[in-house]
Amino acid sequence: MYKILASMAATVVMAAVLTPLVRGIALKLGAVDNPNARRVNKTPMPTMGGLAIFIAFNIANFFLIRTQYPSDQLRVLFIAECIILLTGIIDDIYELKPREKMFGVILASLVVYFGAGIKMTTITIPYVGMVHLDWLSLPVTLLWIAAITNAVNLIDGLDGLACGVAIIALSTSALTGYLFLNVTNTFVSIMMFTLVSSLLGFLPYNFHPAKIYLGDTGSLFIGFMMAVFSLYGLKNATFITLIIPVMILGVPITDTVYAILRRKLHNRPISQADKHHLHHRLMQMGLSHTQTVLVIYGIALIFSFISLLYSFSSMLGAILLTVATLVGLEIFVEVIGLVGDDKKPLLNLIRKLVFKLSNNKK
Repeated sequence: MYKILASMAATVVMAAVLTPLVRGIALKLGAVDNPNARRVNKTPMPTMGGLAIFIAFNIANFFLIRTQYPSDQLRVLFIAECIILLTGIIDDIYELKPREKMFGVILASLVVYFGAGIKMTTITIPYVGMVHLDWLSLPVTLLWIAAITNAVNLIDGLDGLACGVAIIALSTSALTGYLFLNVTNTFVSIMMFTLVSSLLGFLPYNFHPAKIYLGDTGSLFIGFMMAVFSLYGLKNATFITLIIPVMILGVPITDTVYAILRRKLHNRPISQADKHHLHHRLMQMGLSHTQTVLVIYGIALIFSFISLLYSFSSMLGAILLTVATLVGLEIFVEVIGLVGDDKKPLLNLIRKLVFKLSNNKK
């Protein structure tokens, strides 16, 4: 245990030392985010910061705590990570099209699916029973990885936002998997905490005012690893094991789902970027850059706390908790106008009911 803790501390230091070096490399390679109508930065900002996280994470895995991992899993994961990293680096320098980025994500997903056997094979549906996915295992697994990876990529819009949310989500996932879900692969929790350590070393450079961005190098890598980690507990998925990672990743998933809904309702392509994401809406309401990030950290912590409640809930309790969370989330989304100022069906329904009740009392 002491060796693992010392390795985590060393990983934090490594990431902190590597980040300024990667910043210099990014500037030389032209991996820079220039200001435009969609971005919040006012000056050119070096990106590709995820390279420092990747290097620190893998040095720790291969040299500091390698004995904690099965060698075959580590090698296969490393190959997949390299594919994701290369995709992100190319995008940060040359800006890939969405389909080209997705090709890299799918290719890396195929590596972990066939090379490491990380996949969903069955889903247990409440009051129905176990459903064997069979040939659907591949598309379901690929969809899961692509969705989570893209969700984390989309929230990387403010200094320290994706990095901080990932730290909260990964820490919660590691604790939940180790303490409550009886996941036999304890090395997964160790690997998650190792990634958290890499992120902690990088965060001081990324928090507002940032000196370097994660870039797609970082956001794709973090999202991909979070998706893969969650699949270790989803090989034989139940309602509880499926909903817990979804709840832990509530912030990026919410932002992605409502972004898709918003664009569909306004007849826009799903891949078309806009300035109506969660962080944009909070800033448009008057919050500062730092306040917005801290509020979203708070929301991420709430989702994490709710995810812990599932570990103590019965099936009925879990269903009721999910319904209550979705209702509360919808109210919050409508209050901040995440879909649109004119798209508030639940709030309008509540107003009508209140108005009707008040008239009946009269």
